[in-house]
Amino acid sequence: MKSIRTLIKEKPWVGWLLFVATVIVVFLLGLLASEITERRAEAVYVNKPKVEISDYEPRNEVWGANYPKQFQSYMKTRDTSFRSKYNGSAFIDELEEDPRLVILWAGYGFSKEYNQGRGHYYAIKDIREILRTGAPIGERESPMPNTCWTCKSPDVPRVMNEVGVAEFYKGSWEERGHQIVNPIGCADCHNPETMNLRITRPALIEAFQRQGKDVKNASHQEMRTLVCAQCHVEYYFKGEGKYLTFPWDNGTKPEEIEAYYDETGFYDWIHPISKAPMLKAQHPGYEVFTTGIHYDRGVSCADCHMPYHSEGGQKFTNHHMQSPLNNISESCQVCHRQSEEKLLQNVYNKQKSVRETRFKLEDALVKAHIEAGEAWDAGATEKEMKPILTAIRHAQWRWDYAAAGHGNSFHSALELSRTMASGLDAVQEARLLLARILTKYGVEQPVTMPDISTKAKAQEYVGWNMEKLNRQKEKFLEEVVPQWVEKAAQREKEWGVDRL
Repeated sequence: MKSIRTLIKEKPWVGWLLFVATVIVVFLLGLLASEITERRAEAVYVNKPKVEISDYEPRNEVWGANYPKQFQSYMKTRDTSFRSKYNGSAFIDELEEDPRLVILWAGYGFSKEYNQGRGHYYAIKDIREILRTGAPIGERESPMPNTCWTCKSPDVPRVMNEVGVAEFYKGSWEERGHQIVNPIGCADCHNPETMNLRITRPALIEAFQRQGKDVKNASHQEMRTLVCAQCHVEYYFKGEGKYLTFPWDNGTKPEEIEAYYDETGFYDWIHPISKAPMLKAQHPGYEVFTTGIHYDRGVSCADCHMPYHSEGGQKFTNHHMQSPLNNISESCQVCHRQSEEKLLQNVYNKQKSVRETRFKLEDALVKAHIEAGEAWDAGATEKEMKPILTAIRHAQWRWDYAAAGHGNSFHSALELSRTMASGLDAVQEARLLLARILTKYGVEQPVTMPDISTKAKAQEYVGWNMEKLNRQKEKFLEEVVPQWVEKAAQREKEWGVDRL
């Protein structure tokens, strides 16, 4: 093989080609070095703190002064334009979409109003406006306790620190309306000194402690799920103090949580039609997620709902917490190499199969409640009805456990299918026993079902005066909420901001 010197002597143009190539490579390396130096200098400038952030600073815009990219991406949770095949960030009146829910939750606040959850930016606005919190004006109290504020705002850990955890939970919802004003944000999940992830809601820490676990031992990757598990879980208000509690003492599977509630005799409300002692699932996203393949493979909530994003040479966590279906390239396709269309279809297929079973269970539950009401009217005894009401309670708990979390049908479709299958067994058992009792008391079968084809018809059937409820809420929003906002503004004005 000829040496380069010999080759150049025989073919001078080769030398010129090597010279030009060398110049180009050196030039490109110089550009790269300059870019790296520039980006490092930019990173130093961007990450240089501009304001002092106290340990319980609830104002997201104050944090945003030090972390502008994260804050700007968080502000995108205002966007409500995305709607997938079934959910998304758009406003959806779930009772209008599925009036059967009004019957299932008859007598409970969710049958007044239940909407698709929007972005974290709307946490305070939505809880103020929802009919479930009532219209507390003058002597009229909210039907909900202060505990309902717990997951809505970084003001919560601030007030808890001031008055104590148990004291925070006590009382009626409107009592802390002027204190809880900033929507879910930075202080809920971050230590302001180190920016490490932290747990700010004691219920999660307490639930782990009862299981002999210490959240402080969690890895950073585990924390990227646990900060979400502070709120996206099943919980209940325990005792007269309405102490927020996670019912995980027997485990986190639906049957284990159900057993916990049965053992303690807890129920959320008595169904006015069937008289069954009911359970209302909140949003057991964490519990369901832990049974799925992504959790098993070490994926965290943030990996999909808050994926890393690069902008201007900066890599940071995208705080636009949203459905991964609106950001498939940075969420799903980081690990999965299929096309966007293929990945979407995979998700929709899982959701569709779960929804089909869910609607079958809903239909059966509606009929069971109404048939039970007919049995009571016909003269059935408490002894006769007790096993039926227990079966209805268990069946609806399984349905609600599956339906309450909007992403659960993808997180763990097999677990939800299994859960609802056992719910179908329970409700069919209830209806079989009801058929015997109805026959015994001479009730003609099948029982005539009411017209609940719309939300309005269903709400009229269960006895809600929606015109009155909406009128009261409008007055509350016009007269009371502005007072809360003004009082909070005066308080925060006194805090000021210390610049560094």
